[in-house]
Amino acid sequence: MRHAVAPCALGLVVVAATRKGICAIEFGDDAQILTDRLRARFPGAQFEPADAEFTAWVAAVLGYIDQPQGILDLPLDILGTVFQWRVWRALQEIPAGRTASYAEIARRIGQPKAHRAVAHACAGNPVALAIPCHRALRSDGGLAGYRWGTGRKAKLLRRESEE
Repeated sequence: MRHAVAPCALGLVVVAATRKGICAIEFGDDAQILTDRLRARFPGAQFEPADAEFTAWVAAVLGYIDQPQGILDLPLDILGTVFQWRVWRALQEIPAGRTASYAEIARRIGQPKAHRAVAHACAGNPVALAIPCHRALRSDGGLAGYRWGTGRKAKLLRRESEE
């Protein structure tokens, strides 16, 4: 596994990848805590130096944070249930600058009563930005929770709407 911690407009971001693709994109304020959390999440991983491909992926993440347009199209290597993947794909279809409620996402995936399960799938998203769970809101337009802080969620949405 390769990983990098870099400063960005949202604090610090850690990006990690296997040979197959990105397995983590997370935000925080302390590089050591981000690295420790990554090592705890992948206890059997052997960390390797970054190669050119991984360096390009990190640059793409940082570029997307700076100018959040389109989609962050990177290969992913993440695990999820069938339901989580349905939610995550629906999130990827929401354009930058737009949002959808958990209930709306539940309707889009054909399970209109599953809004709480949609919120849970968002909370389990291991790759911020690549799966834009920050675009999911409460039905009243409120921010609700965000794994990396509602302040970051608000800032991401503001940056996307400015583009």
